[in-house]
Amino acid sequence: MIPKACKVLFLYVGTTMEKIVRQSLLFDFYGELLTEHQKEIYEDCVESDMSYSEVAGLYGISRQGVYDMVHRCDKILEGYEEKLSLVKRFLAAREQADRIMETVNTLQPLLSGKKDCEQLAETLRRQTEQLMEEL
Repeated sequence: MIPKACKVLFLYVGTTMEKIVRQSLLFDFYGELLTEHQKEIYEDCVESDMSYSEVAGLYGISRQGVYDMVHRCDKILEGYEEKLSLVKRFLAAREQADRIMETVNTLQPLLSGKKDCEQLAETLRRQTEQLMEEL
């Protein structure tokens, strides 16, 4: 049995990791729409994992200023996603490509000895891998 304190810690780590992944995805898709100053600070905090104090010292601003900037950028990036849904569409396409690959992997052993079918499955596998790389 896992102690309650450990469950809370696992939940916190899980939600923190999910938040970091989401911030990174939003920044990858919409970061160029931020001002240069916003991009630099957000990238240092989120992508480079620098503390607010480190970033504040680097740019000569207060720690509170960095905190406010990061949260403002989060809201801006979330607003872009709400309107454009690029991250949502990307994740859906990625999931679909994963499902196609799983289907190909399931089919290949069943098609063993059927040369035309094996070649078709291999072509589908390569095309799916190429699609996944492009995503």
